[in-house]
Amino acid sequence: MIKTEDFITSIADSLQYISYYHSVDFIQAMHRAYLNEKSSAAKDAIGQILINSRMCALGKRPICQDTGIVVAFVKLGVNCRFDSQKTIQEMIDEGVERAYSHPDNPLRKSIVGPPAGERRNTGTNGPAVVHMELVPGNDVEVKIAAKGGGSENKSKLAMLTPADSIVEWVKDTVPSMGAGWCPPGILGIGIGGTSDKAMCLAKESLMDPVDIHELQERGPADYFEKLRLEIFEAVNSLGIGAQGLGGLTTVLDVKIMHYPTHAASMPVAMIPNCAANRHIHFTLNGSGPARFEPPDLGNWPELTMDTGSSVKKVNLDGITKEEIASWKAGDTLLLNGKILTGRDAAHKRIKQLLEAGKPLPDGVDFNGRFIYYVGPVDPVRDEVVGPAGPTTSSRMDKYSNMMLERMGLYGMIGKAERGDSTIAEIKKHQAVYLMAVGGAAYLVSKAIKGSRTVAFEDLGMEAIYEFEVKDMPVTVAVDSNGEAVHKTGPTFWQKEIKALKG
Repeated sequence: MIKTEDFITSIADSLQYISYYHSVDFIQAMHRAYLNEKSSAAKDAIGQILINSRMCALGKRPICQDTGIVVAFVKLGVNCRFDSQKTIQEMIDEGVERAYSHPDNPLRKSIVGPPAGERRNTGTNGPAVVHMELVPGNDVEVKIAAKGGGSENKSKLAMLTPADSIVEWVKDTVPSMGAGWCPPGILGIGIGGTSDKAMCLAKESLMDPVDIHELQERGPADYFEKLRLEIFEAVNSLGIGAQGLGGLTTVLDVKIMHYPTHAASMPVAMIPNCAANRHIHFTLNGSGPARFEPPDLGNWPELTMDTGSSVKKVNLDGITKEEIASWKAGDTLLLNGKILTGRDAAHKRIKQLLEAGKPLPDGVDFNGRFIYYVGPVDPVRDEVVGPAGPTTSSRMDKYSNMMLERMGLYGMIGKAERGDSTIAEIKKHQAVYLMAVGGAAYLVSKAIKGSRTVAFEDLGMEAIYEFEVKDMPVTVAVDSNGEAVHKTGPTFWQKEIKALKG
């Protein structure tokens, strides 16, 4: 007999735990990548992720501002019983609501319903996505994850023929995913079954620990272990690197789950896990709720931010196009001054007001200013703002011309690459695009010294805020001449990797 309260508590506690603790295997893999990295830009990005991770473990605050959509794989023993009539879905959803409303560590609620049309925030971060299977036994096993939207949006599915190469498909497909999934991370591969089964296999495979280094040491024991190594090598040879800046490590591991399929078919799904990599596994047997022991902080490397002579401090208040023109793609900047924020919903509302010939709300003046694509976590205690890392910038590409030409915007701050048309607009308007590190949300939030809501308060985390920042670390991703590091970096490092291999 499993107590309903034990199950709900375990769900809530597990989600709180993974919001601020990386698993030790992931930290060790990320640190290995940091030590091996030859690209200074990629090494700096990995360093920020590791520094952020340790800060979150100490402060018990979210690793990323996108605290995810909850996905649970439940294996229910056929002899297992609960002491109430609540469904598994209802119990998990109650645990999700408790976790995301925790007073000491509130998590950002990102779930909207219905998925098309009004898309209103559900206010609970539920419902969760639940996959349930009846298995022999008396226990209930739960694998639970909080999946970020940036990585989930890059999921891929192909119905290959039996003669097609899975390795070649992955190698051809990964570059099309861009850097919005915040590499380096994990690739989950599902092979077989039907299209829907392959996607579930890919998702569940991401719940396994990082162990590719062990496989490399002992060698593959079967076809699928060999395939893991081949895909791992192929993807890292692309030179995409951390945050897409170019480098040696694009993936930390490749996971594969498979299932028999029709003789005419070979469904292959690929789902990436981002640098937040939030998942955990627990079992309940009737003896009480699951216990989650805090990891030893000695597992985290103690790194510091590079603030050497190559890093430029800039003041955004009253900045000129002439100063912006002096920044070159790849430069590291520390931003100071005031910036406005805005994401999808805010941009959409601005567009609607302009099309209707209506004025923008008081205080919404982007002329000569910078916008940060962010949806922060609510603050607690003495925080000015909660974790506030960047969201994927390409979603705002459709609004870039409006913001640069009609709003007079000087610069944009986000994560990952921009589309070719946006790069052309940036060059045309002598503007700039700056990249903050995805997966370093708590670190970024410490650079925010002031915050106030400017407009669209009803949009919650998607409202327009004004942040006052001090030494906020960013990289010039597209300079005023249109040079883009997400194009030049991977191209350069792909050649370097090929040369290193001889």
